[in-house]
Amino acid sequence: MSERINTLFAELKKQQADSCFISSKANVYYLSGYYTDPHERVIGIIVMDGIDPIFLLPKMEEEDARNAGWEHLIVSYYDHENPWHALQAFLKKQEKEPAVMAIEKDHLTLYRYNQLQETFPNAAYIDATPVIQNLRLIKSKKEHDLLRTAAELADLGVKTGVEALKEGVSELEVVAAIEHTLKKQGIREMSFQTMALFGSKTASPHGNPDKTQLEKNNFVLFDLGVIYQGYCSDITRTVAFGNITDEQKQIYDTVLEAQERAIDASRTGTAVGELDKIARNYITEQGYGEYFTHRLGHGLGIETHEYPSMHSENTLPIEPGMCFTIEPGIYVPGVGGVRIEDMLFTTNYMPLDLTKYPKTLQVIS
Repeated sequence: MSERINTLFAELKKQQADSCFISSKANVYYLSGYYTDPHERVIGIIVMDGIDPIFLLPKMEEEDARNAGWEHLIVSYYDHENPWHALQAFLKKQEKEPAVMAIEKDHLTLYRYNQLQETFPNAAYIDATPVIQNLRLIKSKKEHDLLRTAAELADLGVKTGVEALKEGVSELEVVAAIEHTLKKQGIREMSFQTMALFGSKTASPHGNPDKTQLEKNNFVLFDLGVIYQGYCSDITRTVAFGNITDEQKQIYDTVLEAQERAIDASRTGTAVGELDKIARNYITEQGYGEYFTHRLGHGLGIETHEYPSMHSENTLPIEPGMCFTIEPGIYVPGVGGVRIEDMLFTTNYMPLDLTKYPKTLQVIS
């Protein structure tokens, strides 16, 4: 973790920063190895010239942070104490005060930013977000291993969901079956709200499961992922429960072909935006362009959505070590929706498909 901190700070110093305050749950984990949700409490990593990195955190979490591998300074506080005063007092003893502090502008609330300004009123503030997101963009071998295991567990989640399908079962009952199985595998937390949608509800890209019961001759859409040792997975599969119409079958085949074309093009040097265009152009050629209403995918790692954003205007070239999703979809009101999503890990050669649950249309009788 010290190497990550050193790399981050070296990049920030190129932008004239002499300090940084990193406080988002994901980036704190990335830099410290300590995965925690501080809720309303202040937690953060402070890096400054001429002093060992500081972990500011509640007193009750100090031992957990040490056990997670943090070897640097800790400034801790009790709940009745002001964490900013504790940090300020510590730095005063070290005769340190930031001049240009890098912060995560996409994370800090206005309230927390004002507290930081009150603590260091003489400092200027710049954005650390692009730098740290770019560092997280390329995954290590260890991160690849964690993502692969998370993907395997996502495959198990879809398998469990398909096996739970029967006439009259509710969406939430299927969700419960999926999460119960994954809990037994040691998963404490899903990477986002597990989705199991039936029938016309599949035409909503971000629909909410409820007590809707499964009827024959309908699409069923699953979208789920787990958090495994701090790393996320994400998979979507659409299956048929009973017979579907010719149009629904055409929609499915179109989405599958669009996805496979984009996956095949996911090679080093190709611009991210080209992948979106490849899938989108094919869907448009088949007459469903207006029903593909979101970007092709997103980066994946410690967070479910991180760099790169897989939209058509992104000129970022693919590099080995990236992990992202390819998830085209068609959503036709009154007819139904299909989305097929996989996690890819890029290499010098062909991309590795981390999610492996079958994509050939399954008809569940």
